[in-house]
Amino acid sequence: MKNLFKYTLITAFAFGALSCTDLEEEIVDSYTTKITPANPGVGTKTNVNKPTPNDGLGGAFSRLLNGTGGHGGYFSLQELPTDEAVITQKGGDWFDGGENLFAHQHNFKSSGMIGVEGAWNDTFGGIFQCNDILKEAGLSVEKQAQLRMLRAYFYWRLLDLYGNVKIVTTPGVDVPQSNRLAVYNFVEAELLAALPNLPAGRGEYGRATKGAANALLSRLYLNAKVYKGLAAFDNADLQKSIDYADAVINSGNWSLEPDFKKVFSPDNVENVEHIMVAPFDEATGGGMNFPYMTLHYPSQLTFKLAQQPWNGYSTLEDFYNSFEDADKRKAASFIVGPQYAYNVDPAIKTPILDLAFDKADPDGAPINYTPFVNELFPNGSRQGGARLGKFSFKIGQNPDADNDFPVLRLGEVLLNKGEALFRLGQVGAAETEINKLRTRAGVGSIAPLTEGKLLAERGRELFQESLRRTDLIRFGAWGNAWWSKPAHSDPNKNLMPIPNSAIVATGSTANKLTQNPGY
Repeated sequence: MKNLFKYTLITAFAFGALSCTDLEEEIVDSYTTKITPANPGVGTKTNVNKPTPNDGLGGAFSRLLNGTGGHGGYFSLQELPTDEAVITQKGGDWFDGGENLFAHQHNFKSSGMIGVEGAWNDTFGGIFQCNDILKEAGLSVEKQAQLRMLRAYFYWRLLDLYGNVKIVTTPGVDVPQSNRLAVYNFVEAELLAALPNLPAGRGEYGRATKGAANALLSRLYLNAKVYKGLAAFDNADLQKSIDYADAVINSGNWSLEPDFKKVFSPDNVENVEHIMVAPFDEATGGGMNFPYMTLHYPSQLTFKLAQQPWNGYSTLEDFYNSFEDADKRKAASFIVGPQYAYNVDPAIKTPILDLAFDKADPDGAPINYTPFVNELFPNGSRQGGARLGKFSFKIGQNPDADNDFPVLRLGEVLLNKGEALFRLGQVGAAETEINKLRTRAGVGSIAPLTEGKLLAERGRELFQESLRRTDLIRFGAWGNAWWSKPAHSDPNKNLMPIPNSAIVATGSTANKLTQNPGY
């Protein structure tokens, strides 16, 4: 977890250094000037919620909340090793034994590295819940199908991250470890078997449908080259990706949300673009911690947060600059510039202050989020980096946010279809699909489409949705150099190490886990 250090006003003035204490930083908001705020701190104020069905499946589907929108699990492992998210070491803050730095620089480790163990445990926990409910007698065919689809999704996570895992379908029954191809075949077979019996239409809130299975199959076949270990994309798999994308698109059950921001806002319950979600809620479904993970401590005042945020996650300058200024997704996805305290009177502009600010910071005490980050370690700027704002924050935000996380949404399905068309040589048709998203974003056509443009566009549309690592690997860009991360050509790093704790736990069993190559 984070190594969070805060500062008192006395410490800031007496020592003028970033020494570590157990005290909290005094948040001061008495510095007032007449300037226009870059982020006025407006948003939904009340909890917007819809209960998930009381259908006996909640124990399994609620496991989607674990690690999906928080620190230390699946989200961290999918985002921090990529070119779109980073946690810098800020003096004593966020060193955490170096685990965040290991992730950024692809020095992956089987223990002591962010997310490796958390993602494994959370995902197998979800699989256990699915298996536990599936063993119940009298379960309807439709409920069985929903659980098998959800279990297939969890196994897709394991397939994508770890590759070689045990395929467990019966609680308490140990099985040998399967190779990555066998796991791919299992995920495919389970989705295809579940599909006919899944609910049609949009389904019930927080549950699985035919659309969800079709969307995941489109994603699966698009990545089949990687999962099968092929030297080139298989045209048959690409066509299947298109076919299952079309099944979603042509169903008429989902449509593009005209306002990109609403797809991810605190009141995004049952958004028209959502196919399957992790149904976060501040009262009934905790675990969405993005406001706290990314904002600087004094930004508590901007949104009247219930607690101080942690000043961890930001994005890389090059990734931020990959957005055109006219791209509506840029303003919707990031928080940059001078920050101000919330005030019901918008004419009053009160900068928020960091009294333990870096002495070399030209902005001084007033908080100003700059896209530029000075260094990864050991003294990354406390104000450096555009902050993650795609899942926007509401006034009075609790540590557990309300924003539903779209595990599958129509925007990704359109991109999947566009990429598969491009790889089949149907460039014009690919541009048509991708331009649907660019039109919504307020930017021009992507033509002429290239592979580099395609990867960049997926980044702009899918930022912060835990797909960047998967995309970089599929595009052969995972080993590229980016800010403070050297290039490498090690194919073993396409998979994460299996947690050492899991290997040790099976040491005395007949079916011992073995580590992935290279670790």
